[in-house]
Amino acid sequence: MTLVSRFCFYPLLFCTLFISDVSADELRRELLTPAFLLEATVMEQPVQMTAFSSSVTSTASAVTNPQPVHWRFSLADKTQAKMRVLRDDYGFTEKSSQKVSRLPIIEMNFIQSGADLIPVERKAIASDHPHWEYIVGPGRIWNEQADGEFSRAAIPFSLRERNANCTHNGVMSFLFKPDGTTSNMAFQVVSETCLYLKFDFWGLANITLEPTVIADADQVISRYRQEVANRLPIKTIDQLVLDYPALGAGVIAASGKINPADMTLFGLVIDDTHYVGGCQTRYGVYPYCDVLDLPSYSLAKSVFAGLGLMYLEKHYPGSSELLIADFVPACKANAAWKGVTFNNALDMATGNYQSAKSSKDEGSKTMRAKFFVPETHSEKIDYICQQMPRKAAPGTRWVYHTADTYLLSTAISQFLKEKNGEQADFFNDVFLALWRPLQLSPVTEMTSRSYDATAQPFAGYGLTMHRDDIARMASTMNNRASYLNKLLDQTMWDSAMQRLPEDRGLAALDGDFRYSNGFWAYNVQSVTACKKTLWLPLMSGYGGISVVMMPNDTVYYYFSDGGAFSWLDAAIASNSQRSYCH
Repeated sequence: MTLVSRFCFYPLLFCTLFISDVSADELRRELLTPAFLLEATVMEQPVQMTAFSSSVTSTASAVTNPQPVHWRFSLADKTQAKMRVLRDDYGFTEKSSQKVSRLPIIEMNFIQSGADLIPVERKAIASDHPHWEYIVGPGRIWNEQADGEFSRAAIPFSLRERNANCTHNGVMSFLFKPDGTTSNMAFQVVSETCLYLKFDFWGLANITLEPTVIADADQVISRYRQEVANRLPIKTIDQLVLDYPALGAGVIAASGKINPADMTLFGLVIDDTHYVGGCQTRYGVYPYCDVLDLPSYSLAKSVFAGLGLMYLEKHYPGSSELLIADFVPACKANAAWKGVTFNNALDMATGNYQSAKSSKDEGSKTMRAKFFVPETHSEKIDYICQQMPRKAAPGTRWVYHTADTYLLSTAISQFLKEKNGEQADFFNDVFLALWRPLQLSPVTEMTSRSYDATAQPFAGYGLTMHRDDIARMASTMNNRASYLNKLLDQTMWDSAMQRLPEDRGLAALDGDFRYSNGFWAYNVQSVTACKKTLWLPLMSGYGGISVVMMPNDTVYYYFSDGGAFSWLDAAIASNSQRSYCH
């Protein structure tokens, strides 16, 4: 069998084809060889992502253990690393104090169960690193003939920007023996969902691996097995064309509309099947796409803040009309906040703003310096309460302000403490209660918070999720008979999902967009030929994230970071396959 290999020299993207007569059963590892991992002191360039999986060689075999093995993994502060900066709008990589080109000290317990390497801690972990938090995902272990007595491990991880939501995805790989002897660890980060900071980051690191005892290992394994079993059945986008001819693969991939280099991944759910695509990095397909960490950005305004206030209204009727100033002392001192309700803040219609021009306040240097960059709750809330003048009556004009959602989260947090005691927490008691029935991946069980004793959840951004999480969350919201109907105020929920013709929400962006209770909506009547006005509810996130919930029981989503929003062609194709009008 003839094999054709393509070698591309980045960043020139000059590719050469090498043709050989090596048979498939003689396929040998040429990247991250045992000699390299055991002896090399420098990793000159990133390698193809296949090097971090067993598919690169035909000699790979699964590791089987009669009993799980428990390990304590530590990454020492001895790392040889290189970084190639592709975009850095805020000059992070130029600031030595940020240490962007240094890995955080990663420490974790994980369980070797069959071919799986399961981290005990799956949420974002903060360290003393000034820029990065990190998330470690489930990896794999296998044997290769050339590795001798060593087994080979590969573990996905991500670097998550401190106090923000930018997420950079990587993989690490090393050799180890049953006694804990290890090789160097090779790692690389060559993809991200981050508009303003893009780079390739790679190198070698010293690690230690020690046997340990994990008390709840059986529960960790059981939960992971259940996590995998809960995922929707997956097919490729190529298969979608065969199953549903009107849904072209290129349309779903947003080809021609979103630069492929900016696309993280995309998918469509129809008839309980999850059709997936993307996961391309600058060095091939990411080998652990099921657990690739995705930043929510403003999807959180919908699935956390929006549904959170609907949950409160259901359990505490009238709470949506409570006054912000009664629960946020910093705002009570400013008359501009008089009469602003919880629901006004959710709708980003407080009436308090500097400019009504789309995203001018949101993208201003002042908003970044005074709200997004500060790490403490007092700094954030003082700016919100003191700096925005009253320019419209509350509830009459939509102006995009993530700060309003943070303000709502603050007010709800105080309301819950007054009702249920100081231990009450908006995220733990409401968000998790809303989504726990779906048994989502563990990365959804944390959110960004202020870095102080208050630990205020952001609610407007800061969640992390996997592709199956967003597919099942959106499908559940799109299902008129879902369990959410029992947990949410029906009127608010119907308005958000565009089921109330008399309440489409406030005008947003232009005449075809509305914003209601944390959700966007777009009028697609003109492109569907339906006789009645038809509004599609959707969620949107910074940089190029869209999740569209269509009335034909179909969900379409993509995560990208080039600043482009282009989901309408996919919605039109979905209507062609299965008409919205009926």
